[in-house]
Parts: sequence; C-alpha cells; structure tokens
Amino acid sequence: MVVSPGVSTLCENPDEVFLDVAKLLLTYADNILRYPNEEKYRSIRIGNPTFSTKLLPIKGAVECLFEMGFEEAETHLVFPGSASVEQLKLIRESIAAERDQRLCGGQPEQLPQPASSSVSPQEPAAPASLPTMPSPSQVSSLVKLKQAEEVDPECKFGKEDLLVLELLNWFKKDFFSWVDCLPCSHCGGPTQTSGALSPTADDLRWGAQRVESHYCQTCQLSTRFPRYNNPEKLLETRRGRCGEWANCFTLCCRALGLEARYVWDSTDHVWTEVYSVSLCRWIHCDSCENACDKPLMYEIGWEKKLAYILAFSKDQVVDVTWRYSCKHPEVLSRRTRVQEAWLLRTINGLNAVRQQSLSPERKNELLERLLVELVEFISPKKPKPGELGSRISGSLAWRTVRGETGGTVSGTLSQASQYVFTPTEKEKSERLFHLRYIANKDQYCRVSNNNEVIKGWELCVWRKESVCRKVENDWQMVYIARTEGSSLGRVSWKFSFAPEKMKIKAMSVMASGQTFHSGKVSWCLRSGQNTAEFSGDGRMQSFPSLSGSSEIIIEAELSGGEGESSWQHSQLFRQSLNETEESSFEILIHLDDA
Repeated sequence: MVVSPGVSTLCENPDEVFLDVAKLLLTYADNILRYPNEEKYRSIRIGNPTFSTKLLPIKGAVECLFEMGFEEAETHLVFPGSASVEQLKLIRESIAAERDQRLCGGQPEQLPQPASSSVSPQEPAAPASLPTMPSPSQVSSLVKLKQAEEVDPECKFGKEDLLVLELLNWFKKDFFSWVDCLPCSHCGGPTQTSGALSPTADDLRWGAQRVESHYCQTCQLSTRFPRYNNPEKLLETRRGRCGEWANCFTLCCRALGLEARYVWDSTDHVWTEVYSVSLCRWIHCDSCENACDKPLMYEIGWEKKLAYILAFSKDQVVDVTWRYSCKHPEVLSRRTRVQEAWLLRTINGLNAVRQQSLSPERKNELLERLLVELVEFISPKKPKPGELGSRISGSLAWRTVRGETGGTVSGTLSQASQYVFTPTEKEKSERLFHLRYIANKDQYCRVSNNNEVIKGWELCVWRKESVCRKVENDWQMVYIARTEGSSLGRVSWKFSFAPEKMKIKAMSVMASGQTFHSGKVSWCLRSGQNTAEFSGDGRMQSFPSLSGSSEIIIEAELSGGEGESSWQHSQLFRQSLNETEESSFEILIHLDDA
C-alpha cells in the first residue's frame, strides 16, 4: 500500500499519540462513508475543542484530512461534494493499516456498516443513558496492552492494571465531561462566571456548599452550577472540574474492586491513586488528563510549585508529596505551613483511629506498603516523555490563571499550544534567526531555516487571551482582533536561545496594527526585567538595549474602541486578501555565543 506524505508524517508520532488521533481521523472518514448525504458529517468546526486540542497540534493530522479531500473554509474544514470518495478511502485504509500494525499485527479493520444513528464527532451530544462500564474481559484487548507497555515497558502489568487503563479512557472519553461555564439553561448560549449563589437544602444534601452563578448576557439569566462533593450525585450529573472528576473516578475504581485512594494537592488539584498488586506499589491516575503512572507531570509538565500532597484511603493517610517531585529541596523550602514533626504526629493519629478495627494482618500489610513507599520517595527520579506536557483539561484562560499552562517545548507545540522558537542547526551555524508572518496567507515563513512554512497563526503563539483571526469576505480583509464582547486581548511570541548557549547580538522587529475610533494597540518586548515598547506602525525598528539577552517575548495588547463593535477597533496585521506576500510581522535576530 502506498503511504501518503500526510500519513507518513502522522506515523512519526509515538504510539499513544498516533492511536488517539487515528481513532479521531477514522471517525471523521467513517461518518462520511456511512452517511454520504448528511452534510453535518462533511464539516469539521476548527474551533471545536476536540479538533483544536486533540488533532490540530499533532503533526501530520491536518495533512491527512487535506489528503482525504477536506478543504479549508473560514471557520470549518469541509469535505466538498466534488471530493473523491475513493481518495478518502485510500487515506483511511492507510491510517487503519498502520493502526492495526501498531496493535500487534491485528487484521485490517473492515469499513463499518451503517448504523441506525450516529453522533457527529465534532459536536458530541450527552449520552441519553449511562454508558456500559468496561468489563475485565475488555481489558485484555491489544490496545490496552500496548498502552500498558508504554506506561512502563520494564514492568509487567496485571489484569487489574489494564482495567485501570481502560477505566481511565472510558471515564475521560465517554462518561464524565469538563465544565468551564455551563450553557445558558434558557437559550443554550455561552455564559460567564459571575460569583456565587446560596446553596439550597438539596445542594447541601449532596455536599454542594458552593454554588457558582453562570450568567448569560443575552438572556440576563443565571444558570446554577452546584459543586457537588457526593460521588453518588456525580454519577447522575457526570460533570465538573478536577474535584468532581477525582471524586467520582475514585468511586468507580472502588466499585470495580480496585483499592483506590483520593489524593489532595495543596496547590489546588486532586486525583486518584490505585494500588497495583502486580507491581506492588501505588499508581498515579489522573482522570481529567487520562494519565496513568506519570507522577512528575505536575511539577515538570505543569510547572506547579508543589508543597503538600496527601493521599486518603479508608484505612490510611499518607504524605505522598515526594512521589510527585524530583526537586525535593525546592519542595521542602515551601513546606512552611506547619512543622514537619506536627504533620507526622497528626497523620499517625489519624491512622491510629482509622486502623482501630483492622486485623493484625491488614495492619502489617499497610505497614509493609508504607515502607516500600518510603524507599520509592527517596529514590532519584527523572521525568519520562509523557510527563513533560502541560495540562489539557480546562480552558486556556482558566489554566493560565492557575499557572498550569506548563513550560516550554523547544521547537514543538505543547498540549497547551504554547510555542517557543529556538534556533535550528542551520540558524546556529549562520547565527541568524529570521521569521516573517503573512496575514492573508495565515502562515509563518522561517526564512533562516530554508524558508520553512508553518500554516496557522495560533500554532506559533506563546500565549493568547481573547484574540482571534477574522476574515471579512465582503471587504476582502483579514486581521487579528479581540474576540467579540471582550474588552482586552493579548497575544505574545517567545524566542529562547539559552538552551543552545547563544544570545542576541542585534535585534529588529516590524509589526503592523491598525485602530479605529478609540481603539488601542500596545506593543512591547520583554527580556527579564528589561522592557522596550514600540509603535507597531509597520516600520522595522532596532532594539540595542536587548543585546546580550538569551530570551525574548514580543507581546501585543488590544483594548479600547466604542460601542458593540469595540472589539474590532483594535487590529493586528490587517491586510487585504488580494495582496501579494507582504509581511505583517517580521523578526530579524543576529546571534552570538553566550
């Protein structure tokens, strides 16, 4: 079988990444083949979270869609009526064949037969009834075995461990849903968090001492979001944030006969640990992230400043902070709330109460487990590849406020779509970094790296807040502006040369912006404590004060404007769709050894 360039690029991804995105791509293709006359299956909304977080950042994924026959529209990818179904089948079969090969040589999958109903993958509806819980027999599937090997290739997972992997996947993808803001209960439109409401007697019955108000500006009505703590109620609502997720997932683990405990982190996160009989140790499980046995992901991937992490089971309380850190001296310096001796006495006192009615055999078992944990805690740790990514659950704004958008990923996209430009071998040897962004093509051109093209303005952004790309087909203009209704928008790009032991010798920047009425665009460059503002008037400007810096951030802030269209009154990179390849944004940096 001839493999296309898109499928070849897709195959470069690790197994876990490939299998996840292949499932999504095959779903898009199969829905078109099942229902060729259904328009809703021939269109993928680019802004849909499933597409933007699980497919867009993965190399080769979008290329496969284009090779299938999808075309880019303003806000969607569309499979037109003129597209070749045979070409779609060809790409689909190539992806399926690679997937089957990665699943230990399984037989190629046959195209699915039409079903009585189907849910569009880009706009999934809430299930009408409780999904079937995964059974132990399902866990022996080749998919779960492959995932188990990736989690820890040197360890033999037992059936219960495979059940945990299956349960995590089911809980994340089929059962529970994340809540940033609930849709309006009247019109179904977007809402914004607007403070707290008083809990009702029924709220309190289910442990919801806190009730959020999600306000709809269109209807001027508030939708209530009780933060339930009772896992029985969560089996009904099946939604929430990390507190609800961990609470309900821990219950599901125990319902399946697994020994599980609830883990609390003082930096405001919770998850689950499950005891592995096969591995003779506790395994970290984060249902929000569908992550298993990746304890360093919070400190390394999310860049959390950990201090206290406690695990609670029905029989025991354990300070498990050290499992989740490879920077013990830093963590110890932050543990200042109580004296360590007091904390130890308190935990021992709680355990004495919890274990009063336990048999001597059970007490000895718990003690032996604790001794094994203590050895694990003091053993040196190094982060694995799966622990380097940033948080995926929750909106970018919510994660940014919490400081959980994670660190940098040299030269590649992280899960949070944060991008850091670092020099390639060619740029290092020529001591030159040259980047252009062309607005009407929506593409970056990395001139200094053989004119490498990166399509999509968001893909190279370091951070963004309330900004989007707007195409005016009637006026034939394109620009970046604030999202509708927002009063302030920010976007930034980051460049780091320190990893390659280089620094900036000279730097010039050109940026363009346009304002209307009282709209305002502010540009600045930041490097450590040094800040340099510039006009962004389309002229190339030099910044000798930043010479010697090894890291730089370029940031634009959009504000002001008048009336309902104020969000349009401050714009970046405004350009005609009919113009030639004129740069809207350009960075030229001469490099030197640090």
